[in-house]
Amino acid sequence: MNELSFDSLKLENQLCFPLYACSKEVVKKYRPLLDELDITYTQYITMMVLWEKKEINVKDLGKILYLDSGTLTPLLKKLEKKGYISRKRNSEDERYMDICLTEEGEKLRQRALKVPQEIVKCIKLSPEDSITLYQLLYKLLGNME
Repeated sequence: MNELSFDSLKLENQLCFPLYACSKEVVKKYRPLLDELDITYTQYITMMVLWEKKEINVKDLGKILYLDSGTLTPLLKKLEKKGYISRKRNSEDERYMDICLTEEGEKLRQRALKVPQEIVKCIKLSPEDSITLYQLLYKLLGNME
């Protein structure tokens, strides 16, 4: 085998590793802020979609969040138990489950307002670098579909 094939196995040559490590470290910064709200990061991003859309079916929510139903179902049950969402069968097609934001879920939105501001303080990138990174990550996600 040539040297190039071994170099391709070095951690320092992997795009996936800095993506993984950054993701893990960023989510770790969210943890104390979300602990105050008594929700996980995955519950937080789910609530962000519901704060914007108010109602959505599970399939569409999964597409937006890149999560499968096996991950979403227990997460949604926990959010429902906390009173932040309600789940109901779609009236037009019983095969689909609709998720609706509740009044308590809307109140959580107000409490969560400080989270993005605190995270910006933790991620020390210029606004220009943040925009570039955001665009590149979404370009990468788009290329994977």
